[in-house]
Amino acid sequence: MAEATQTKKSTHWPRTAKGNGKKACTVEGCKRPYRAKNYCFFHYKQWRQGDLPHSRYRVCSKPECRIKVLKGGLCEKHYAETYKKDAAA
Repeated sequence: MAEATQTKKSTHWPRTAKGNGKKACTVEGCKRPYRAKNYCFFHYKQWRQGDLPHSRYRVCSKPECRIKVLKGGLCEKHYAETYKKDAAA
C-alpha cells in the first residue's frame, strides 16, 4: 500500500508588504514599505477611514466639508441647502 502524505496548509496568508520593502509609503516622512495604494498598512487604514487629505470617495466641494458626494458635487446637506430653497421659491 502507498503511504498517504499529508501536506500542511497554512491557515493564514503571509502579511508581507508589496515591493519587497524596496518602495516606501508615499506619505512624507514615512519610511515603512507600502502595502496598498502606495500607503503602508498604517496610512492605508487612515485612508480607508477618510483621515488622509486624498479621500477614498469624491467629497463635497464646500470648504472644510469632507462628506461623500450625493449629487452635483455636494453632500446631502449642502445639496438640500442649495437646491431645495430654489424649488420652494
